[in-house]
Amino acid sequence: MAGVTHIVESSLYAKDIKATANFYATVLGLPAMLESPRLVAFDAGQASVLLVFQEGATGEDVKTEEGMIPGHDGQGRLHLALGIPADGLAEWRQRLASHGVPIISETRWKGGGTSLYFHDPDGHVVELATPGLWANY
Repeated sequence: MAGVTHIVESSLYAKDIKATANFYATVLGLPAMLESPRLVAFDAGQASVLLVFQEGATGEDVKTEEGMIPGHDGQGRLHLALGIPADGLAEWRQRLASHGVPIISETRWKGGGTSLYFHDPDGHVVELATPGLWANY
């Protein structure tokens, strides 16, 4: 049997999709690949896509030309970690500060990685992590 190669998509849910999409595009520099009133899909690097859905717009199944997408939803503060190079920490600290985004925690892991934690406009916990966080990263 062929094994899993990686996570292709991760989803977050936004109260105000325009404000949240602007945060991920402007603050984090993620390029939007698809934009609609229901969904914004961002290129999150290395064949990964971050999907930001309008809260409440995804609970029902959606039929498309390609097939059916089962309904889904998320509640509360969710978590997302994005990888950054180790030598980029100072630049990311400055970038977040320049956009008025406070770092709520900085963690140095035993494996050598460092994580910067902050909130997006919906209160989701976003983490920027350098290699050394996990055995496979």
